[in-house]
Amino acid sequence: MKLVDQIGFDAQGLVITAITDHQSNRLLVLCYMNREALERTLCEGRVYVYRRSRQQVMLKGETSGHIQTVREIRLNCDENSLEIRVEQQVAACHAGYFSCYYRHWDAQTESWVIHDQPVFDPDKVYAS
Repeated sequence: MKLVDQIGFDAQGLVITAITDHQSNRLLVLCYMNREALERTLCEGRVYVYRRSRQQVMLKGETSGHIQTVREIRLNCDENSLEIRVEQQVAACHAGYFSCYYRHWDAQTESWVIHDQPVFDPDKVYAS
């Protein structure tokens, strides 16, 4: 049986996928994959995602060049979500941070606090 046949895609044909950095174990981003995105990821060894806003499959890092190379794929116990451990080129976050999770909640000030430093300038990378 193929790996894609063992995944419990939801009613929309999607599976939520956590992308983590294989060296630091940091959560980089949560995304969705459909069958095509997962098959392309497996075939090419680079992460493809399903962009719900555009209703299309896209290579993660296609615009920025910040590609994610697959190192390991993990399936949860209910077979309805994935973790893909990757080697991240530069950064995963379009806002310029290594991870999309660059803020934490400070209960005392009741505000979000940025705890990381940007690793690239998004205005330069995504300039049109």
